[in-house]
Amino acid sequence: MQSVKQQVSEQEWKTRIDLAAAYRMVAYYGWDDLVFTHISARIPGPEHHFLINPYGMMFDEVTASSLVKVDLQGNKVMESEYDVNPAGFVIHSAVHEAREDAQCVMHLHTTAGIAVSTQKEGLLPLSQQSLFVLSSLSYHDYEGVALNPDEKKRLVADLGTTNFMILRNHGLLTCADTIADAFLGMFLMQRTCEIQLQAQASAQELVYIPEKILAGIKAQANQVTRSAGGALAWPGILRKLDRTNSGYDQ
Repeated sequence: MQSVKQQVSEQEWKTRIDLAAAYRMVAYYGWDDLVFTHISARIPGPEHHFLINPYGMMFDEVTASSLVKVDLQGNKVMESEYDVNPAGFVIHSAVHEAREDAQCVMHLHTTAGIAVSTQKEGLLPLSQQSLFVLSSLSYHDYEGVALNPDEKKRLVADLGTTNFMILRNHGLLTCADTIADAFLGMFLMQRTCEIQLQAQASAQELVYIPEKILAGIKAQANQVTRSAGGALAWPGILRKLDRTNSGYDQ
């Protein structure tokens, strides 16, 4: 029987390796929620086919071969012994279908992310990290477990052209044209949420970044998000995985 690597293109195999690495790094940082969140990536080529995690597999177990290939409806288009989570793919398929530039969509339920998502004022301009997120941030109100296809159009409308989204009472989402940039975006947003919560816990009066600085970055949102540096950080991330949790590329 042919291996998965033998059945797919060189481009798809590279996407599988990078996506499996992203799953492993989410686990490394403790951002995973057992088996209940997702990172998806579009496979290069004319078909609208995507890779997503096998439902039931821990993030630090995901490999390039175990990722499941599906279409926009969540139907498997390549034989796999694993299923996908229907709630997870409702969110991901909505973003992929609406945004040609959203080659990778990452959605997580981190403690810090959910905590900030419950705050009425949302994410605050308290740190340099927050400016990158605030330059391209949107919000989506909670509608219950994401099983209703009707929610897709509202989520897409709320996302608009932004690359960072806070799902109220739920978690965080990033999208980008590469897996590396989606991961770095999540790193920045997660770190921003952690900084905000620690600053608020100090019980000291907080200093907000002036609106004129924030406005300047918002005016250059595209430039800021495109120069986030995912490609620069990604090789080092892969080297870290090779040292700490190898096997993702199998």
